[in-house]
Amino acid sequence: MPSDNRLAANKTMREARQQYAALCYRLTKTKKKTAIEVLLITSRDTGRWVTPKGWPMADKAPHEVAAQEAFEEAGIRGKVSEKPLGNFSYLKRLDNGTSVPCIVDLFPLRVRKAKSKYPEADERTRKWTSPEKAAELVQESELKTLLIDFINRLDG
Repeated sequence: MPSDNRLAANKTMREARQQYAALCYRLTKTKKKTAIEVLLITSRDTGRWVTPKGWPMADKAPHEVAAQEAFEEAGIRGKVSEKPLGNFSYLKRLDNGTSVPCIVDLFPLRVRKAKSKYPEADERTRKWTSPEKAAELVQESELKTLLIDFINRLDG
């Protein structure tokens, strides 16, 4: 017979909602090397550092949703991969004060343009940083791992 904790965990995962996120990145060149920078934005509710993400949209593929959220939340336009890097989970606080578990597929998006005017510009702060520093700033442990793994994928 499964334990109560395992039953609760299985129930939580069944109730988890899907989201799609963009890992916006750019390559910066100096005389000595090329560096990778990733973009973090602040969440609207708590101000923690996150990646642009959102709920599924009718008539849009998951990677297209990620690209749309990157523009709406961070003013980013670029080339998004159709294949996610992986996924991470977190608890999303809803407007009514309740929280819902979410599974987020993370799609790399190579930045072509960063607009200064975008829908949520007055609600969020953008921060370009190394993937290592980004991993220190985000709270979700699975996202930390994806950020570190991303460095290895680009270097490999």
